[in-house]
Amino acid sequence: MPSYLALLGSINIGGNRVKMVDLKAALADEGFSNVETVAASGNVILTDRRKPATLEKLLEAVIADRFGFASCAMVRSKAEVEAAVADNPFHGTGPEHGSDKMVHSIFLSGQPEQERFDALLAEHSAKGSERLALGDRVLFLDYVHGVGVSDLSSKFLERRLGVKGTARNMNSLKNILSKMALS
Repeated sequence: MPSYLALLGSINIGGNRVKMVDLKAALADEGFSNVETVAASGNVILTDRRKPATLEKLLEAVIADRFGFASCAMVRSKAEVEAAVADNPFHGTGPEHGSDKMVHSIFLSGQPEQERFDALLAEHSAKGSERLALGDRVLFLDYVHGVGVSDLSSKFLERRLGVKGTARNMNSLKNILSKMALS
């Protein structure tokens, strides 16, 4: 059975508090196998025969039904998570690369139109020092000076790109990949 990473947005942000033990139990109740949570931010490794798009809808419904708030779910294979690290042009060693805490891969619900991404780049070019690049259903972003001082919030990016997203920094993704290697 295939193993996946489910990246759940809005978990333990604001008032959306969910204990990982409760999330794990809810997913097990829905028939998911080998459920493992990584950190307390909505990272779930699981195995399932269903297609990722089906899993995303089901996960979103479980969060809404069991925990009472809307969450976006992005389901990716181990290879897709590895690519979100390896293909990130801002990640690596050397002075041209950002720190693993500041460099993010934002997993997207679909592939944004190139025109929307280009418009985002043009709009933001004079506003901040962040660096952006577009991958396959992933936005690569180096926050440079920190997420907290950036104008590039999740809601802003979602409006500009026309797709939902949930971000993980390189530290988190490396930790997740180490856990997926054991699954």
